[in-house]
Amino acid sequence: MHAHIAEAVKRPDLISLAPDLACLRFETMKVHSALGAVRHLLTTGAVKPGDTLMDSSSGIYAQALALACHRYGMKCHIVGSTTVDRATRVQLEILGATLEQVAPSQDLRLDQESRVRRIAETLAANPSYHWMRQYHDSIHYYGYREVADEIDEELPAGPLALVGGVGSGASTGALACYLREAGRDVSLIGVQPFGSVTFGAEHVADPDMIIAGIGSAIEFRNVRHELYDRVHWVNFDSALSGAVALLRTSGIFAGLSAGAAHLAARWEQRRDDSRTYVFIAADTGHRYVDGAYAHHEQAPDIETLKPYEITSLDELHLPWSTTSWPPAAP
Repeated sequence: MHAHIAEAVKRPDLISLAPDLACLRFETMKVHSALGAVRHLLTTGAVKPGDTLMDSSSGIYAQALALACHRYGMKCHIVGSTTVDRATRVQLEILGATLEQVAPSQDLRLDQESRVRRIAETLAANPSYHWMRQYHDSIHYYGYREVADEIDEELPAGPLALVGGVGSGASTGALACYLREAGRDVSLIGVQPFGSVTFGAEHVADPDMIIAGIGSAIEFRNVRHELYDRVHWVNFDSALSGAVALLRTSGIFAGLSAGAAHLAARWEQRRDDSRTYVFIAADTGHRYVDGAYAHHEQAPDIETLKPYEITSLDELHLPWSTTSWPPAAP
């Protein structure tokens, strides 16, 4: 029996989709990250029960941190993007977390920069608050060790390829680190949206992008670039195709980052079938119904999609590009 809902909801399901292809499906992945980070802070004495933890979020981490705070008797304050939906806002309110959303912006960089600026103002007015710094503090790696252990135990011995949205860097980076520490041969394949600075795609815009959670308009120090072997940049339409195909063929209803990872994993498996491929579905598809899934009839057939294999970031091209990381020197 679980002591708290956070302990139950964090558990992923490892689902076989085809020989040597599996989906690591979470209801909300960042609960692992938040629980591990809060436990570490309490154990080390950096915070104590009753303290206020705060951070910036576009939605998923906000819910995760609120659950972790509820689990450990902490207070929670979120500086949120305008993408925080009504369902999340209501949950935060009932869980006792406070949420302030920044002014709407069509520019991802301005949205993230305004949230960081608001955090600085809040900390200046409330110096006892602890900023979780999900994008920069490596304590967010800790919670994924048990997930790596589960992958190592459940999948057959041999080389692995882990495919997932990069985001803050904690999930894919941590899983690869812990699996490699356990002796597994792991190829790490990161998925990014166009427009993200994390792997140098800020000069290519995707006007329909609503998968900002897997990319960034500002530098994230938790992203350890040297851990990644390949990178895929996927636009909205291609990610939607991957998500629709995943739901249609497996019944897995997941977010757009899962669709992009599904697309990339299938392609990588065609390139190299010597590994078992595991791609991450970080959240469910519910918040993408109106903005994405409702347009499933317009989604291109996944079998018609093929990435541009590039050798330089100058060659990045919509709708889908990929390269070994780092790209070959010019």
